[in-house]
Amino acid sequence: QVQLVESGGGSVEAGGSLVLTCAASGAAERVSTMGWFRQAPGKEREGVAAVYGRGEYISYADSVKGRFTISRDGATKTVYLYMSRLQTEDTAVYYCAAGNPNQWLDPGAYTYWGQGTQVTVSS
Repeated sequence: QVQLVESGGGSVEAGGSLVLTCAASGAAERVSTMGWFRQAPGKEREGVAAVYGRGEYISYADSVKGRFTISRDGATKTVYLYMSRLQTEDTAVYYCAAGNPNQWLDPGAYTYWGQGTQVTVSS
């Protein structure tokens, strides 16, 4: 089992920045990939970014490329999502996930999930 706890959500004005943190515990060494996903009201959960290993491969959704950065600290089993130039469309509950996916940005391909943290971007 892998336990994931997210933190760092909050409210920010458009153009601002936030950093999300996901702390993993348990058998985290058994998962190859960790990712960030988000779900806005009335919408399906979508992939935002994913990191394989200690950063050997990284994938981003087109909507966040150039604005968001994912990184993974193997020593502390922590994954970060640095979000800059936030837009109102980024408003959602953000989830951390871990697993051994064959599709890195497919929520259905991940096994373990955190409880989510709210990010609200106002205009």
